[in-house]
Amino acid sequence: MVGVLVAVAWLVLPGMTSRAEAPVAGGTDGPVAGAAAQEAPEDSTAGDLALPLVAAAAAVAVAGYAYVRRSRRARTRTTPGGAPAPDTAPAGSELDTRAQSLLTEADNWVRTSREELSFALGRAGVEGDERALREAAAELASAFRMRQRYDDGLPEDDAGRQQVLAGIVGRCEEAGRRLDAEAAGFDQLRGLEGDLGGALAVAEGRFRELTARTGGAGATLVELDKRYGPAATAPVAGYVEQAKDRLVFATTRLNEARQGADLDATEQAIGRLRAAEAAIAQAELLVHGVERLAEDLAAAAALVPAALTGGETEIAGARERAARAGGGSGGPKDVRIGHADGVLADVREELTGGPYDPVEALRRIVRGVVPVADGRAGVVSAAAWLVARSSTAAADDHIATHRSAVGSAPRTRLAEARRLLASTPGLTDLLTTDALARRARELAEQDIRLRGAEPEPATSQSFGGPRTCERRG
Repeated sequence: MVGVLVAVAWLVLPGMTSRAEAPVAGGTDGPVAGAAAQEAPEDSTAGDLALPLVAAAAAVAVAGYAYVRRSRRARTRTTPGGAPAPDTAPAGSELDTRAQSLLTEADNWVRTSREELSFALGRAGVEGDERALREAAAELASAFRMRQRYDDGLPEDDAGRQQVLAGIVGRCEEAGRRLDAEAAGFDQLRGLEGDLGGALAVAEGRFRELTARTGGAGATLVELDKRYGPAATAPVAGYVEQAKDRLVFATTRLNEARQGADLDATEQAIGRLRAAEAAIAQAELLVHGVERLAEDLAAAAALVPAALTGGETEIAGARERAARAGGGSGGPKDVRIGHADGVLADVREELTGGPYDPVEALRRIVRGVVPVADGRAGVVSAAAWLVARSSTAAADDHIATHRSAVGSAPRTRLAEARRLLASTPGLTDLLTTDALARRARELAEQDIRLRGAEPEPATSQSFGGPRTCERRG
């Protein structure tokens, strides 16, 4: 502004000066002097106009630059006492979106790093990377716990909820930093450039082993379908076909990696190898999901008769307690006892009616009996544990193998289910764990339908998050 005022004054003052000196200029003698007097004002006026205009333009440019710098510092300043002004602080919805996005990304970083680390197990010096992965996973678990409480409405005040979101962002970023700190060391540990042939041999060995297991998983799934019915195998429907697709992808990338190694195209070969490793790791998750379900169904089928007996014991105990209390019939307690009786009768009938889902049968027994149980029959707790563990593992595998399409909400519910399962859960906690895991699977299915039914195999991977290397995630 000062520059502009000076420029204006510069324009005005020469005019005043020229009018004051006009008589002197007009008093010159002779025609030559008169002509010079007529030409001089034109040249003087042009010079007088040019310099002030340049000064004004420079002043405006400097003022504009200073304004931009001040605005930028106000938005980005992070030094103590330099909090953003209220109108430049992130909106609640923006912070929420960032927190959800980082939860998804950090979960992918941890999962991807764990998969790649599995190809380096047994090498000397891997302990530091395992420690970094555990630390990152712990930060992520805390972030998910905070998100679950946030989704449950805690805290209730706006300021507290903003702090929770900021905490989630901070923990996710810290998880990424923990992984990034070991990224260079992990690349050196694997020594892909110096021992590409050895890394290829490891990947090819896992590929051959997994190919045989995939064929066995297909036969197992057919047998499970016959024995227990389609409802029992629904959690792994399509897994064998998806595993085969990933193995086809891995075959192509392994061949390309081998060719690149033979031609000394090391960088290209390493990229293809990483892509093959990612596909192999995901195919292994899918095959393991089928194998685990076979084990869970067999264990559940063996446990159902004992769970029915244990449920009857719990119901009998509930009736004794109700009789001692002297309550009248028809109360809430009697309604729950009657419902539990009906559930056990339905399950017994289902057992004699043909193929049935033993895990679902246990789930119904547990849900029916727990409201009246006092812990007399430990078999009910064992049944609740099996059901919760099975549903949590199934949700985990599904999210891991469809991670590119799954958002933060299913991952948050799954993380809470895993947290409860890792504690010393009671019957009620086990029921909650099962419900959370099943909800996580439902939300994941919704995301998959929205973003694409078929997951794409990962093209590459690396230890850590994507801030230090585009290969990651």
